Amino acid sequence: MYDVIILGAGPSGLTAAMYAARSKLRTLVVIGPMVGGQIALTYQIDNYPGFPDGLTGPELSDRFKMHAERFGAEFLDAEATQVDFTSIPYKVWVGEKLLEAKSIIVATGMTHRKLGITGEDRLFGRGVFVCATCDAVLYEDKKVVVVGGGDSAVQEAIDLAKFASEVTLIHRRDELRSCRCLTDKAMSEPKIKFLYSTVVDEIIGEKRVQQVRLRNLKTEATSVIDTDGVLLAIGWNPNTSIFKGYLDMDESGNLETFGVKTRKPGVYVAGDLMDMDYRQVVTSCGSGCAAALEAMHWLETQLVR
Repeated sequence: MYDVIILGAGPSGLTAAMYAARSKLRTLVVIGPMVGGQIALTYQIDNYPGFPDGLTGPELSDRFKMHAERFGAEFLDAEATQVDFTSIPYKVWVGEKLLEAKSIIVATGMTHRKLGITGEDRLFGRGVFVCATCDAVLYEDKKVVVVGGGDSAVQEAIDLAKFASEVTLIHRRDELRSCRCLTDKAMSEPKIKFLYSTVVDEIIGEKRVQQVRLRNLKTEATSVIDTDGVLLAIGWNPNTSIFKGYLDMDESGNLETFGVKTRKPGVYVAGDLMDMDYRQVVTSCGSGCAAALEAMHWLETQLVR
């Protein structure tokens, strides 16, 4: 029986583990796919406070985990397969193994949508990336391709244009889907050019991204252009399917949250699942801290303690 089970070991889950364990809660982290989550796939992190020289995503992830372990947090290198939040103790299954806890912190994060093309997975973190705020500085005076046409894609292109020498926004439709204010801003930026009715069929490179192969959807004509990076801005999928029926969510799987709280007593959410706007390491850490403190305060008021 645990005081708190944390589902997910990204920045928010690992921060929650540190705070919970330091508060003498018996804490278990069910890691999920990998320690660090999305940041474990990031080649260089230059915007986390306290590390002016930067460090890799795996290095920062390992530091977070060691910090939580120092206070006694336990880790299970597996992925939750089923939950039951009907009553306390809440239940979590990892395969056939049943775990129970008096409170839960959901930090399973989001998964970026993929193009499903050759080179995408192999070169992820080596020129293929998903966040301009995180990585734009790495592309100073370089060429970058942005794939997408909504608000996020156009904003990413605008942010990249502050650093890159050239940004090519590639969209499969005839026109952008972004709001007029963002569209006008992007159109007025001389570094940004647009390719409509076009898709990326292949990302080319040996150790890093070097080119992309494009296809015009109207003519089926193909071409290859040089680029140093490919930013994927085609959306995110919440990792929430196992919570269906237990936590309120919309049709897309986005959880209904009130800060880090849910309608389910003792169940909290941290990280990208409750932050649709910023999705930065430092903001994820902040929500992990908040979720752990809420769990601690709630447990102190309940007979389950």
